Amino acid sequence: MNIVINILHIIVSVSIIAIVLLQSGRSAGISGAIAGGAETFFGKHKGRTIDAKLGKYTSVAAILFLFTSIILTLLLK
Repeated sequence: MNIVINILHIIVSVSIIAIVLLQSGRSAGISGAIAGGAETFFGKHKGRTIDAKLGKYTSVAAILFLFTSIILTLLLK
């Protein structure tokens, strides 16, 4: 059981790193170039963009990382 959780923990760790590196910066894109004017125009489809999906994937991976960390801590005691 310990080996399976360790492997899952490593996979989740690498996936967090990959997802964060795939995301663009806060000032990237047209909304960063035009100070806020484009944000209100293009902001209505923000939930469907790739950055929004990557943000959701980051949250899920972070929660999985937290759970695997807690499980590994409990297994070591």
